[in-house]
Amino acid sequence: MATPYRELFQAPGTKAFTLAGLIARVPLPMTGIGIITMLSQQYGSYALAGMVSATFVLTYALVSPQISRLVDQHGQRRVLRVATFISVTGLLTLISCSFYGAPYWSLFIGALLAGFMPSMSAMLRARWSWLYRGQPRLQAAYSLETVFDEVTFIVGPPLSVGLSVMVQPQAALVVAALILLLGASALSAQRATEPPAQPQESHEHSRSVIRMASVRLLTLLMVAMGVIVGTVDVVSVAFAQDLDRPAAASFVLSAYAIGSCVSGLVFGALQLKAPLHRQLLLGTLATTATTAPLMAVESIPSLAVAVLVAGLFFAPTMIVAMTSIERSVPEQNLTEGMTWLLAGLNVGVALGAAVSGQLVDEISARAGFYLSLSAGAAVLAIGLLAWMRLRADALTPSRQCDSTLSS
Repeated sequence: MATPYRELFQAPGTKAFTLAGLIARVPLPMTGIGIITMLSQQYGSYALAGMVSATFVLTYALVSPQISRLVDQHGQRRVLRVATFISVTGLLTLISCSFYGAPYWSLFIGALLAGFMPSMSAMLRARWSWLYRGQPRLQAAYSLETVFDEVTFIVGPPLSVGLSVMVQPQAALVVAALILLLGASALSAQRATEPPAQPQESHEHSRSVIRMASVRLLTLLMVAMGVIVGTVDVVSVAFAQDLDRPAAASFVLSAYAIGSCVSGLVFGALQLKAPLHRQLLLGTLATTATTAPLMAVESIPSLAVAVLVAGLFFAPTMIVAMTSIERSVPEQNLTEGMTWLLAGLNVGVALGAAVSGQLVDEISARAGFYLSLSAGAAVLAIGLLAWMRLRADALTPSRQCDSTLSS
């Protein structure tokens, strides 16, 4: 299984930009939870902390595709530096306002600016695509990136909470700002592997790819899958607390991440011959089916097994979705297209966490699992629509970059 991944790094510069990108993407999962932990301690209000964190997440979801659009047009180096400067300014604003007990409105301004954080994951995938577009190695590259995303979401939140609780409430955002500066600078310095800028000369290519039906459907699919992830995170913690075993929640969440990481690595090493639209349909069917066992859990071990199974098909489905984007959107809009999917995933995670939290507070931890089941049904419904659209595009490839932009 190691051979496809070893081959990825034969191209010069790949190790350097992979390491830089791995560092640069850590601040994103650190920031949302870091804001909540910091403000809940400083202001004593989880409601305020949640609203400020939601401002950051929603700004990131809306702005990051626009930043990536500029990246496609002007190059990663130029846009990355400006976006990073704005985001770091926002983080420093949040840190300062929290430390000095500034008015609430100033916190929202800081969160808004912090949300200009560029989508590092999309930029890394764009570099791999520029190197290996049309080659079997690209699936392995996307698999590796998905696993790295999982790793940062495993490491980032606990690191953030630990710094805020054990060092100082603002410590997590200070570290996130420093890592963002370091990672963005290191990635910007990798000029040899940077995809060339693609000036949008035609009116067709100057329009956002979210106008494409396939991009909209795949983005909605990521939102639904994100709801499952956000729900599993919150409900697992609540379920463990109900059983007076709060520490076991970390074991359960690790099982979910391990399942996704292992399946992603295995999937990337395979050379499947089935068409992408068929792989996507099978992935969504499996993702939906694996939410059902969550309804039957009675103990921590059974929850861990159910969550492990639920995570097995997350990474492969996301890899297929990313590959579908790479083949659907015009080359000069690739970073933007990938960013829409990643933004949709983040919105889904935030939505799932918020709604499941309400269900847990008002009903019970077990009630939160019904949200996972509902999100699984949404995954299947959207997956069917995406399958039909991608199949139609595969049968009439000339439509992919023409009529789909006006769909």
